Amino acid sequence: MEIEITAEQIAKHYSAAMDSVNLINGTKPEMMTDADWADCVSRNKEHLKIMLAKDYWTTENLTPLRAASQ
Repeated sequence: MEIEITAEQIAKHYSAAMDSVNLINGTKPEMMTDADWADCVSRNKEHLKIMLAKDYWTTENLTPLRAASQ
């Protein structure tokens, strides 16, 4: 059974993915250890890879997601 996804849901998914992009491209918070930061970045890159595999994207610019997931 195929699940319909609305434009609003796609926008929310894109926004969440861009949050991951911004985190990855940002700087480590002062109070975070290097190991915790590396883990956080790794989890967010994995999130982006999962999101890029979705087939519901329409006109969203996926270039930042692809670049940050590398």
